[in-house]
Amino acid sequence: MIRTDAPDTGPPKGGHYVPPPEGGSHVRRGWLPGVTTQIFIGLVLGILIGDFAPAFSQQIRPLADAFLRLIRMILAPLLFSTLVIGIAGTGDLKATGRIGLKAIIYFEVATTIALFIGLALVNIFQPGAGVTLQADTKTLGALAAPQTGWDIFLHLFPTSVIDSMARGDILQVVVFSTFFGVALAAIGPRAKPVIEMLDSTALAMFKVTGYVMLFAPIGVFAAIAATVGGKGLGILFTLGKLVAIMYVGLAIFVLLVVGGVSLIVRVPFVSFVKAIREPFLIAFSTASSEAALPKSMEIMERFGVPKHIVSFVLPTGYSFNLDGTTLYLSLATVFVAQLAGVHLSPGRQIVMMLTLMLTSKGVAGVPRAALVVLTATITQFDLPLEGAAILLGIDQILDMGRTSVNVMGNCLATVVVARWEGVFDDARMRAFTAGESARAA
Repeated sequence: MIRTDAPDTGPPKGGHYVPPPEGGSHVRRGWLPGVTTQIFIGLVLGILIGDFAPAFSQQIRPLADAFLRLIRMILAPLLFSTLVIGIAGTGDLKATGRIGLKAIIYFEVATTIALFIGLALVNIFQPGAGVTLQADTKTLGALAAPQTGWDIFLHLFPTSVIDSMARGDILQVVVFSTFFGVALAAIGPRAKPVIEMLDSTALAMFKVTGYVMLFAPIGVFAAIAATVGGKGLGILFTLGKLVAIMYVGLAIFVLLVVGGVSLIVRVPFVSFVKAIREPFLIAFSTASSEAALPKSMEIMERFGVPKHIVSFVLPTGYSFNLDGTTLYLSLATVFVAQLAGVHLSPGRQIVMMLTLMLTSKGVAGVPRAALVVLTATITQFDLPLEGAAILLGIDQILDMGRTSVNVMGNCLATVVVARWEGVFDDARMRAFTAGESARAA
């Protein structure tokens, strides 16, 4: 559902209102730099203060804690409203038909593979090892306690969603939201008042998130200053390792998954990459999927995908097929655990993967969505929130890579669904490829 009184921000994602990038207005506010620039300035100042005034940097840690509390404050209502709206808008298979079902199946397979790639890389290279953040001893004991498969299974289901929200048990909130969203989709027109109310709630929470993110530069400044002051400049090398590993993971995903799927659907990989290079570069340079959406839709129609599939799969994929983001989230969550010196067993990591698969759906339009989902996940596993604040300082560098891979994955999804439906136009693909080659020559 789209709010008619909301600002024009382009096509919806997953059926709900999408705010402007970074939760701000489309109008620049005088001479003030953008939030990303402010965060970078806060990062640099925090490093300097932490190195030259370590005692003072420890005293300003509460500023970082206050920012992280604000993030936790918005998690439950934000995820509940956006997930329910997203599921209610696309969960009725009678309405969405075969295309919706096939798209969702492909989305889940692709994002699951991305999560496994991220988990494999972070466990092999362990970029967070050696620099330990403070962790609650009670938390460490709880994580070390053995859990049976039935314990993990039963933990999925809340006895009270209010209690789950109060405790910050995001996985249980997601499970309830899924049931609630499917129920709204099933009862049809009678659900309209509830959907409209939740749409307004989602809109309000987007706004609140935007307000909270205004404090991000202060939170990053305090968090990185306290960390550098306490751990030394070695933490910067650790963050650099995470950036390098994430880009290696994205490259592996593109070569193995995008390349492999291209082969399966009989689309030349090189031709596909050349076709989407413009929306890919737009996404990489702006770190905004929204900026690349119009060009992506135009290119994929010219590439041979029918318009009705492009117009459904691409916007839906912006909420349900975030390949680059999910790969990053699996890396980042275990990275924070490594910083905290917390060992996550394979079983715990599988539960974490399930949490990420669910919490990453429907919040693509949220400012700094990866931070919101990451915070939700590490809250679920009682890991130190300080790790999320530190990662926010390098989020722009990370966001460029994961956003461009998100766009590439969604463009490929339109081809997969079109081929699966038997309506992909090979002649148009060949004509488009020939035209692009001639123009390049």
